[in-house]
Amino acid sequence: MKTISSVVEHYIKTKPFLLSALSQGIINLTSLARNMMPELEQELGKDIKQGAVVMSLKRLSEDLDFRLNHKIVKVLKAIGEITVRSSLTDYTFAVSDTLLNKHAELITTINANPEIFYTSSRGVNEANIVVSSSISHIVDRLFADEKMIERTDNLASITVKLPKDNISTPGVYYYIFQRLAWEGIIINEVISTSYEFTILVSEDEVDLAFKVIKDLKNLQ
Repeated sequence: MKTISSVVEHYIKTKPFLLSALSQGIINLTSLARNMMPELEQELGKDIKQGAVVMSLKRLSEDLDFRLNHKIVKVLKAIGEITVRSSLTDYTFAVSDTLLNKHAELITTINANPEIFYTSSRGVNEANIVVSSSISHIVDRLFADEKMIERTDNLASITVKLPKDNISTPGVYYYIFQRLAWEGIIINEVISTSYEFTILVSEDEVDLAFKVIKDLKNLQ
């Protein structure tokens, strides 16, 4: 049986930015309840009182505040080293039978130079390579026969080390990427391991993106 509390929670959880703002206590609950009521009444099939919606929102915001402050914030405050690299080029190729061999050739070619940035990931239909722009000519040569789907230059990477608690705490990545989205930062790629993730952004936005992530360590 649907209740006011259950439909209010469902409404809020389907709107991520509203969810976060509610958890931070920066929304007028009475105004929000007034805007929600037509949709909630349609969902429940009956008239409801605004005060009941406000009370449900208050209880939900207190619960969200606990979950954020005592779990996610603990992880974010323990963020480790943040490393920035600039002058990168991002390639996306269609997966093929020969693509792995080209990867192997590229790694062999650049292996002797530890200063070169290289990372890659592979999906079902596409594979991604990110390298220092200084060796983009090598990638162009080695992968000349592969189907290139996308190439983006003038990128920078931000690599973040996360504490081990991150893999058992829901919402960590959501909270980080939400903050970046709020600042209008476009993320070109995301590459992650268990305790580390790297984002690629335009060089024009890397300073702001770095500040957003660094400021997460000072959450209260």
